[in-house]
Amino acid sequence: MKFLTLLIINFFDFFHKRKIIKFFYSKQIYNFDIVFDIGAHKGETISYFNKYFTVNKIYAFEPSPSNFEILKKNLQKIKLKNSTKIHLENFAVGEVLQKKTLLQMGESSSSTFKEINLDSKYFKIKNKLLGKLIDNSQKILVDQIKLEDYINDKNLDKLDLLKIDTEGSEFEVLKGLGEYLGKFKIILFEHHYDNMIVKEYKFSDIHKLLILKNYQKVFKIKMPFRKTFEYIYFKRLN
Repeated sequence: MKFLTLLIINFFDFFHKRKIIKFFYSKQIYNFDIVFDIGAHKGETISYFNKYFTVNKIYAFEPSPSNFEILKKNLQKIKLKNSTKIHLENFAVGEVLQKKTLLQMGESSSSTFKEINLDSKYFKIKNKLLGKLIDNSQKILVDQIKLEDYINDKNLDKLDLLKIDTEGSEFEVLKGLGEYLGKFKIILFEHHYDNMIVKEYKFSDIHKLLILKNYQKVFKIKMPFRKTFEYIYFKRLN
């Protein structure tokens, strides 16, 4: 039952990603110089960006130690294009430098820094299908960095795409960019509208911040099986 459920979820996620790829193609976007993948999980974004686009460098961040080990192994299986360089970082990304407690959730391999609402419809269904995810969860202390510091240290420019999937910490990631919020040409992020994760911010907070930095919302798509959407914002041309 668990295997079949995961197979179905992965099937629909594949077609979800295809819609995002088709959107980029419709805008004649086929190449990226630098991509930041915040919440790299097991390498799903690296895999499809490497397959469908030409990318010079990908900086991928995954705070979960167990997911990071799988990410490294999966990267060895991906047939990278000759021009693509991958930089893997086992850090959390947020607004301040600090140690943070990460909740790693059992069977799903998802992780979050936020409080989980066990009574939410999403987790009740997921627990029933995949097992008692929360009972199998563990808390792990991890290091968190700011992207502003990281980009400064690496002396990076030509920042093309910022992808964020951090299970409720997207706003903190953006605020941690400091002076570099506004330097990325494209921002792709996930936002949960359901009550599965207890957040301190709303979508409107992210939207206002991005509008202030001269971004424009250009794409929105609902993710399979949950009240979660992915958004794409483009930097306006001055």
